Amino acid sequence: MSEPLNSVLIENVRLLDPASGLDQMGALLVQHGVIADLGAALGRPDGVAVFDGKGAVLCPGLVDMRVELGEPGGEFRETVASAALAASAGGITTVAALPDSMPAIDDPALVRLLRSRGEETGRITVLPYGAATRGCRGEEMAEFGLLREAGAVAFTDGARAIGNSRTMRTALAYAAGFGAMVVQHPEDPELARGGAVTQGELATRLGLPGIPAAAEAILVARDIRLAELTGGAVHFAHVSTGEALALIRQAKARGVRVSCDTAPPYFDLNETAIGDYRTYAKLSPPLRAEADRLAVVAALADGTIDAIASDHQPRDADDKRLPFAQAASGGVGLATLLGVTLAQVHSGQISLMRAIELLTCAPARLLGSSAGTLAKGSPADLCLLDPERAWQVNVGNLPGKAQNSPFDGRALEGRVLGTWKAGQRVFG
Repeated sequence: MSEPLNSVLIENVRLLDPASGLDQMGALLVQHGVIADLGAALGRPDGVAVFDGKGAVLCPGLVDMRVELGEPGGEFRETVASAALAASAGGITTVAALPDSMPAIDDPALVRLLRSRGEETGRITVLPYGAATRGCRGEEMAEFGLLREAGAVAFTDGARAIGNSRTMRTALAYAAGFGAMVVQHPEDPELARGGAVTQGELATRLGLPGIPAAAEAILVARDIRLAELTGGAVHFAHVSTGEALALIRQAKARGVRVSCDTAPPYFDLNETAIGDYRTYAKLSPPLRAEADRLAVVAALADGTIDAIASDHQPRDADDKRLPFAQAASGGVGLATLLGVTLAQVHSGQISLMRAIELLTCAPARLLGSSAGTLAKGSPADLCLLDPERAWQVNVGNLPGKAQNSPFDGRALEGRVLGTWKAGQRVFG
């Protein structure tokens, strides 16, 4: 990383800030780590370092609301430091860390530890989720009040669904009392047990155990009713089916406190990406039929989906070098988050402003964070990108420790040219 400067003027850039609707050519002045000024006609103050953006897009640093960091307990897969490298390369400056680590983030000291580990990198802000249940085991409730006081932004059991209805009802009620939401992995655990792919013709042809797509909608329907019952706020992560999205759309229209995100695999890939038992494409939830992928794309455009998250799940090579049914689920996504999202812009499905909104101020709002904006006085967390710059995803050459990308070989348009954290350039 370069040495921090007190002042830098980033000029000749397209300023794009969905939080304020700003979209114009101009410049942005950083002083002492915060955004001091921005606009079309900024002068050059004395003693300011000047950076020529050469017409590229300057937007807020991306906010990724679903990241598995590997710490504590899974450092052989990823560490906070290695994830920070990958995040910087992807234009991401804030990440929300899942709590289903070893041990789980069900202790206030661990919340504080993760926050400080993020600060130590100088590259990312880590916003930890608190475990909804002790050990993320879905049984005894965690100490919501203490976790929230320590800095937990919401409550979830991470990649494990809260399957018990009574437990989920209690979690929603408790979280509402602390002004927080419950983030659910929407998949009925009993229907999903032992499954490896989406149930259907492809699963039958490959001889793989299937998970019915309805497993997602069943849990979504239950939790919408529980949110209505308790007045709590439920957020559904990595939604992947049209049926679940229709339920969420209807619930929003009724005024239920419901929100959701999806991840790039669910709008860029379908189940055929499994190919000949390709374990890097084994994800949780599993890749879906093409009709579901198209439903996710439509929901990005119509506002049903509130945010896009990387759903970064680092896995060791040995986790994936197994028969498909036994291989671990999950794919890395930090470095590819922006590029794959921009594919929807290039195909005309969403605007560039909408894409950046889904990656910045929208997830920040859900998390109660002040990140994701170019407002004056805000920390200078910035992403400079060229929406047209072509590159190819090559496993083995991705930044970070883990390399298990479902997008291996994918040609993308849209590359990060520079990332700034609190005014310090950390990538590019």
